[in-house]
Amino acid sequence: MSDPLLATPSGKPRARSLGIPFGGTPGRWNAITDVPGVEVGYATQIEGTDIRTGVTAVLPRGSDGIIDPCAAGFHSQNGNGEMTGVSWIRESGTTTLPIAITNTHAVGVAHASIIRWAVRHHPELAEWWWWLLPVAAETWDGYLNEMSGGHVTEELGVAAIEAAASGPIDEGSVGGGTGMNCYQFKAGTGSASRVVEHAGTSYTVAVLLQTNFGARSELVVAGVPVGEAFADDNPMADAYPAPAGAGSMIAIVVTDAPLLPHECEAMARRVTVGVARTGTAGSHYSGDLFLALSTANPGAFTPSALTAFGRGRDYDELRFVPWGSMDPFYEAVVQATEEAVLNSLVANEEMVGFRGHRAPGLPRERLVEILQARGIVKT
Repeated sequence: MSDPLLATPSGKPRARSLGIPFGGTPGRWNAITDVPGVEVGYATQIEGTDIRTGVTAVLPRGSDGIIDPCAAGFHSQNGNGEMTGVSWIRESGTTTLPIAITNTHAVGVAHASIIRWAVRHHPELAEWWWWLLPVAAETWDGYLNEMSGGHVTEELGVAAIEAAASGPIDEGSVGGGTGMNCYQFKAGTGSASRVVEHAGTSYTVAVLLQTNFGARSELVVAGVPVGEAFADDNPMADAYPAPAGAGSMIAIVVTDAPLLPHECEAMARRVTVGVARTGTAGSHYSGDLFLALSTANPGAFTPSALTAFGRGRDYDELRFVPWGSMDPFYEAVVQATEEAVLNSLVANEEMVGFRGHRAPGLPRERLVEILQARGIVKT
């Protein structure tokens, strides 16, 4: 088996395979699944000339822990997008159930698919009159995908959740990231993780991104502005219906460090810093929505439904990292986010889709040559 830090399970290269340096210590797989219990599943649709889409599912506590709330916090860098469930996250500081990421016009379908899966696999939720407020989020894949064609169905979303597993995960044009582009190159799904030591315990901070943002001229890799060097092959510059930089990004940050909901929100805000390291200024036309979760403190939050039915506790208790010790966790979010963006780009090839639109793959060899000339990558 290839080194999971250098290649995905399907053999796609990752950013580290190019010699690009990154700070911090990655987890075993350098992925969101390095956080114990986290599972990821994909359902990918690549059919004919016009269908390039799918659904990504993230299960923070696995398929058996869906009603145990995680501490959660949300941040909107720019609200030109959609993530459901945010009102309840802001109200309660928690979230439950699988998380689904897909395209803009399928976010409602993805939401419904989470409920269908939950009731199918956990029928007690329907029997006890639970109300379910899942997180479903989107980015725009209309350049490569017939987004209004209704191709994402509830069963496709259910399939993504049922496919969820631990271990190394694929990146690039998979799941909800199938039709996405970043810095006007083919992109989609990227992930990375970092290990943080606190009070004699090793914790993992990890991210999964659906990348679909940035103008070509903005791209920065390892601190080097490289976008202008790739201006010669940018078909999206002429065919894209919106200004360069449009499209959106979703970030899911998960850690097993015990955090307060407001500390989770602070973690979500740090995604902005990591993304900025790759060059974007954050377009008005890019809905950039970030969710951070802590899987620590299992059982600490009584689900509201249990309290309503007289089955809850009189008090809940929460253990958490002191605010003054949060800096290493913030740094881990920034480092993992920067690497996840580049992983989404590197693990990709050219794709042609809807109406013959072409998205070129990142020219990896040319990128390495540029970084070698700057002494960033060793020859």
